[in-house]
Amino acid sequence: MNSKYSNVLTVLLVIIIIAIIGIIGFLGYRFYKSSTLKNNSEDFVDSFLNDSDKGSEEENTNTDTGDGEFQGVEGGDNTGNVGGSTPDAPKFNGYTVAGSIEIPATNLKSPIIARAEYSKSALENAIVEIYGPGLNQVGNTTLAGHNYRNGNFFSNNKKLNIGDKIYITDLEGNRKAYTIYNKYEAPDNESDYMTRDTQGAVEISLSTCTDDSKARLIIWARAD
Repeated sequence: MNSKYSNVLTVLLVIIIIAIIGIIGFLGYRFYKSSTLKNNSEDFVDSFLNDSDKGSEEENTNTDTGDGEFQGVEGGDNTGNVGGSTPDAPKFNGYTVAGSIEIPATNLKSPIIARAEYSKSALENAIVEIYGPGLNQVGNTTLAGHNYRNGNFFSNNKKLNIGDKIYITDLEGNRKAYTIYNKYEAPDNESDYMTRDTQGAVEISLSTCTDDSKARLIIWARAD
């Protein structure tokens, strides 16, 4: 009897050990994947900004139209039509990039995937442009990002405050500073923050889910 009892305990112990090893392995893989994606995102943005600086210098040298204006990429419009993309636009993990976002207060550096490629899969790779006239254009451009509660994407948006800065760089190499002026929670089915009238100002809206996934955390920011 004692032998059978001992065998059962041994089997249970082995099962528990295997389960613990499995959980540790799963968590370790998730951490590795998250860390790798974050590092790749930051490296991409650093390279993108560096290339944008070089492109701006070349543009200033070679594309002066003679009337004080420079040729560039056309934007979209407030109806949500796609704009601001070029055939040779850079790609991140296979997705076409429309620009980059930096939020110093949360140490975020991420590519912004173009609106034409908005999908569940795209949202698992970077911040995605989902509505508006296009990056750094007049009107409100909405950017969406997951809250995985692990520091990636918009996980730390809850830590942002009124007055914090956001930097958006577009494909033309224009890097604009935005200042946060509104932060609130909204129901999942609310879309007014996307279609709002900015009265001629250049603005962005950041959208992500709250930590409990019961609502959306919305942030408004206006170009300086």
